[in-house]
Amino acid sequence: MPINARRKKNGVTVAGSQGGGKATNQLFSPYGFFVDDDQTIIIADHQNARIIQWKIGDTNQQVVAGGNGDGNRLDQLYCPTDVLFDKKTDSLIICDLGNRRV
Repeated sequence: MPINARRKKNGVTVAGSQGGGKATNQLFSPYGFFVDDDQTIIIADHQNARIIQWKIGDTNQQVVAGGNGDGNRLDQLYCPTDVLFDKKTDSLIICDLGNRRV
């Protein structure tokens, strides 16, 4: 970030804002997030045990990992806290706190 960078005083909500919940337009305790080159936001939705993808301008998200309740199966997460995207391998890297795994 440049030293002379300035922030806007008026922020814009780009994901969530419909109250905490599991619907496709809601988040419940979002933790870490990642913004890819296309400005798609990938969010660790902690309490919903899922990783969601939110494209700019969309009103609903897409679940890309988890979302099948808390658990330790490969299709489940338990309190994810962060997410990164590895362009080289086209893979999500997820910090799954409750299962103590990455």
